Amino acid sequence: MQIIKLTASQRQGNGKGGARKIRSSGKIPAVAYGRGQAARSLAVSPTELEQVLKSERGRNTVVELAVEGADKLTVLLREFQHHPLTRQLLHADFVQISLDQPVTVDVPLEVTGKAAGVVLGGTLRQVFRKVPVRCLPEKIPVKLVTDVTALGLDEHIATQDLALPEGVEVLLPPAQTLVAIVHEKAAPEEEASASGAGGAAAPGAGKSVAPGKGEAASAEKK
Repeated sequence: MQIIKLTASQRQGNGKGGARKIRSSGKIPAVAYGRGQAARSLAVSPTELEQVLKSERGRNTVVELAVEGADKLTVLLREFQHHPLTRQLLHADFVQISLDQPVTVDVPLEVTGKAAGVVLGGTLRQVFRKVPVRCLPEKIPVKLVTDVTALGLDEHIATQDLALPEGVEVLLPPAQTLVAIVHEKAAPEEEASASGAGGAAAPGAGKSVAPGKGEAASAEKK
């Protein structure tokens, strides 16, 4: 298991004024909370924090946070803020964890292969690009991968179809659609118009998408 070590200092003063003072010193405000502990106001190096975000697991990387004058904290990066224009890090939230207790994190879902249904003219719809999982910190996967090569028209992959590493649980219903192959069908009014025109489609006629079996509408949050 990869553990990245960061250093932090106790932060004095709150509010915008205190935050500006911290940033002018080359650090950014941060907070560590969780496990029944009172929230701690800290300051961390944005450069060190970028190394966490650029690591293989990104924000799911276990971090050992060494706080000056205090105990070391084992944490995960829960939230962070960027400046909308400069993209510089502005703030970070860490949640304390225990290495022997499960955690819940979002893990990328990667689709590989070219589906048979796509070859036949269908469209691949990926409903979830990240899925919530629960496991011990040492078992957090970099990503989950599913092969869609054998997936035909109107077929889908659900949570129960995923090949999961040992000790990893996906926190979605077993029948939840994750990826589906859908195809376009002519709307009834278009078919009637085409029939009356000797098979020619009516000008401006649109098409509707027929969802795959069991697909949870594309409005599902990704």
